[in-house]
Amino acid sequence: MSTFESLSSQWDDRYTQHGWSTLPDPHLSHLVENLTPGRALDLGCGTGRNSVFLALLGWRVTGVDASAVGLQMASDELANAGLSWTPLRADLTTFTTEDRFDLVVVANIHLFPEDRDAFFARCATFVAPGGYLYVVGHHLDALGHQGPPDPARLFTLDTFAAGLEGLETQRLERVESPADHDGHPDVEILFWATRPTTQETR
Repeated sequence: MSTFESLSSQWDDRYTQHGWSTLPDPHLSHLVENLTPGRALDLGCGTGRNSVFLALLGWRVTGVDASAVGLQMASDELANAGLSWTPLRADLTTFTTEDRFDLVVVANIHLFPEDRDAFFARCATFVAPGGYLYVVGHHLDALGHQGPPDPARLFTLDTFAAGLEGLETQRLERVESPADHDGHPDVEILFWATRPTTQETR
């Protein structure tokens, strides 16, 4: 079994066995509230909590994930709301597209360091002129409480300190939420960037 198929199977099992939140990422919901809906790409969309939220606002959403189960759960949720989207099952470490989007969402995707830089470089190219890239993920300070157990896969401010080619950084923050039931705050990195309207993508 390939690494991708193994990962896909693991997430299929997780989505089958556990309940998952249907609430959108709170930082994303705040940032897009004044944007005009257009085309959105949700990378690592899982069960579709952000995809469904965006579709309800009028965005035309394409969701990409390794898990067929997660994609089907999102499709069912959208169908129940009378909405549609474009689901794609793919490996994020190699995924590419010629399409360009007004909003690219990367929420809680914690790749290994050898894949991360190339992945985010590709993400930047998916952003249309005038469009935005949104990234949120667990900060290194959350190690042992949230996110993967491998510290190399977690984010710090340095991860995006140099920005991404072709994009202008609008926000780069370490965000700490109130402590959860275990007494540990959720510590995240928030990156929000835009491609100037006069700039074309390669």
